[in-house]
Amino acid sequence: MRFSGFRILKEGLTGNRGWSSHWRDPDPKPNYDVIIIGGGGHGLATAYYLATEQGVKNIAVLEKGYIGGGNVGRNTTIVRANYALPGNSEFYSHSLRLWEGLEEELNYNVMHSQRGIINLFHSDGQRDYAARRGNQMIAQGDDAILLDRDGVREILPYLDFDNARFPIYGGLYHKRGGTARHDAVAWGFARGADRAGVDIIQNCEVTGIDVEGGRVTGVQTTRGAIGAGRVGMVAAGRSGQVAAMAGLKLPIESHILQAFVTEGLKPVIDHVVTFGMGHFYISQSDKGGLVFGGDLDFYSSYAARGNLPMMEHVMEAGMALMPMIGQARLLRSWGGIMDMTPDGSPIIDRTEIDGLYIDCGWCYGGFKAVPGSGNCFARLLATDKPHPAAARFRLDRFRTGVGLMDEEGTGAQHNLH
Repeated sequence: MRFSGFRILKEGLTGNRGWSSHWRDPDPKPNYDVIIIGGGGHGLATAYYLATEQGVKNIAVLEKGYIGGGNVGRNTTIVRANYALPGNSEFYSHSLRLWEGLEEELNYNVMHSQRGIINLFHSDGQRDYAARRGNQMIAQGDDAILLDRDGVREILPYLDFDNARFPIYGGLYHKRGGTARHDAVAWGFARGADRAGVDIIQNCEVTGIDVEGGRVTGVQTTRGAIGAGRVGMVAAGRSGQVAAMAGLKLPIESHILQAFVTEGLKPVIDHVVTFGMGHFYISQSDKGGLVFGGDLDFYSSYAARGNLPMMEHVMEAGMALMPMIGQARLLRSWGGIMDMTPDGSPIIDRTEIDGLYIDCGWCYGGFKAVPGSGNCFARLLATDKPHPAAARFRLDRFRTGVGLMDEEGTGAQHNLH
């Protein structure tokens, strides 16, 4: 089934009776060349690029729940490439370029909207850093515009510019940044992977990883044992638990990141806006709800819910930046499980067990990294060679101290990133 304007018109006029399922619901086969543990955005993208670019055909994606039910459906949908440090900068630039051609490639509307991101700054020091960061973005090949106070006011007139404690000095404008529909991204990659022959197996929880003689041979699941030549672990906040099944201890902690949505409102926020004096970011969805979030809850947890003190902190930051938000009624909130590394940057690498690979530690960057992560991890799984854009995401950097990427300069502690 291929989507087109004609097909949508035809189905609308005939009662929408001609649509078929987006992907199959197969039973697992006894053996696969590659098994991907985790059917979120990264896992589905990995399977898609393995099948379409790397020529691997016998692939299974194992998802313990349903497609779109994990972090890929529990985030604030932001897509950007405004990183500063070497390693992160080229990776997110690579990912953004994939985003820009994704809908045409998948023949699926993921609602990618390059509405622009404005990172506000509130002091001379923050302005200097924004200028340096913008120059690094441009040197990488991405876009950046340094706005003064009047430039921000022209685009975002509804902000509180004269807050005595947090006056707005200006902002760094990344026009190619924006948002995408989170679950549509999962559905699009699932559909694309299925069309390429990948078996997407839902309600299939991995309960063990089989290792013989230092090499992975398959996995144990709630639907039986499945053999595999190679296994990729792409389990987001559960990565530590999955790796432990193979006897590995990863340098990550799992923390909860809350996000919030208000009732539907008329269009008022055209861009993604971030607050420079508190971890707060906001945009408006296609349904009209204001989508916003803030900091981690700062304690390790696997519960997909947050706590009230952090909720209050996020609301305070929103009120400081734009008092008008106080008139909106909160519709719902949720918590995503974030796998945090000590330097705030991800891991895409082989493990010490032959045939076992890891893609984890995405911290706040998981959703925007989906196509880039899948593309790079697929290259590694197929060739044993890292993609140039992800060459610095090595697992051993935390053991050796060589190549650490502390993007925020906050130090080697998980819950500070």
